[in-house]
Amino acid sequence: MLESEVEARLRAKVESLGGKAFKFISDGNRGVPDRIVCLPNGRIVFVETKRPKGGKVSKLQKYRIKELRALGFDARVINTYELVDQFIEEIRNEIQTP
Repeated sequence: MLESEVEARLRAKVESLGGKAFKFISDGNRGVPDRIVCLPNGRIVFVETKRPKGGKVSKLQKYRIKELRALGFDARVINTYELVDQFIEEIRNEIQTP
């Protein structure tokens, strides 16, 4: 499975919840997560996608995720369909629970 397949599943599932998973390219700021996931109720999650086998998070990417978390943002690494589905289920539960 390729990273692009994980990204495609993430995009489709997020859109099924009424959200958007924008491709994030930040010129001059290497290591930022691949996607900014914008969800109902103003929730934002930064997601670094990787392929399931051999997809490694670099030291810089780990640093950027740590930086975002320190600012209070939700930042994650998702590298399988199962993790996409778990993420979507978590969000679905949050949306349904007032």
